[in-house]
Amino acid sequence: MNEHTPSDASEEADDPVHEEAALWVARLSSADATEADRSAFEAWRAADPARAEAFAEMEAWRRTMQRAPDPRRRGPPKGLAALAAALGLGALLADPLGWVDRMRADAWTGRGGIETTLLPDGSRADLNTDTALALRFTDGERGVALLRGEAVFDVVPDPGRPFVVRGNGVQARAVGTRFFVRIDGAVPVGVAEGRVDVATGTGETRLRAGEVAVRSADSGLVARTDDVARTIAWREGKLTVSGQSLAHVLSELERYRRGRILLTDSTLGGRRFSGTLDLRDTDAALDVLAAAMGLRLTRLTPLLVLVRPAS
Repeated sequence: MNEHTPSDASEEADDPVHEEAALWVARLSSADATEADRSAFEAWRAADPARAEAFAEMEAWRRTMQRAPDPRRRGPPKGLAALAAALGLGALLADPLGWVDRMRADAWTGRGGIETTLLPDGSRADLNTDTALALRFTDGERGVALLRGEAVFDVVPDPGRPFVVRGNGVQARAVGTRFFVRIDGAVPVGVAEGRVDVATGTGETRLRAGEVAVRSADSGLVARTDDVARTIAWREGKLTVSGQSLAHVLSELERYRRGRILLTDSTLGGRRFSGTLDLRDTDAALDVLAAAMGLRLTRLTPLLVLVRPAS
């Protein structure tokens, strides 16, 4: 097997072919890779023998990294290690739980998907991007297990049969109301209409319309007033923010697209943005951000966008 010299490694770290190969490895390893993705990849690989070689090398490294650690194993070439760190390749690789959650789910969405599901009792669930839920309806309770992601529930009133959503240690109990639950955020529950009782292993709180539950330092929940309608504007395909950091906005946009959005200058992350962005066209949303905030976008591949100062 060919050994990599330091100059080879440096060249690989700057080589766009290896960048693209790393991103194709990540995409094809994803649980929601489509036939269109595979066809596009085959066309990409067939266009240049160097691409096939780069892909084979990155794929071999991925398989090596998935095996049990061995201190005697020689690490990846320095160029590839630097490249992987820059791209966050580990985060791009398929979530091993993603396909498991979808297999268990009664309703789910892929990355970028926003869909509405009518539940057996007539209630409605709006599923945000990369979300999966399973129904646990019984005679005494309308139970929902939120396995991943975020959903808004419009609940049909039934005092004798409460509607209970559980996920990531949080339980939200309602009779008839509109509320959201997000299992991967600092604000796991918010109420648009009615009241919801929210409980964790460390306590309970009651939320009224216009309130959200915020995780506290002791892992409990604290109620606070918030613009819940703005928070759930994603149901109309909109991300509406007021004075949020650029780092936060880019993180939210990244939830709705494949690949990564990377800030090349960390000082940019603290800059503030207010406005409404289109979640159904995240490339257009990035263009709006760039124009409003004086940024320059570099789209290296469909799976990697660099964000830097305009000058």
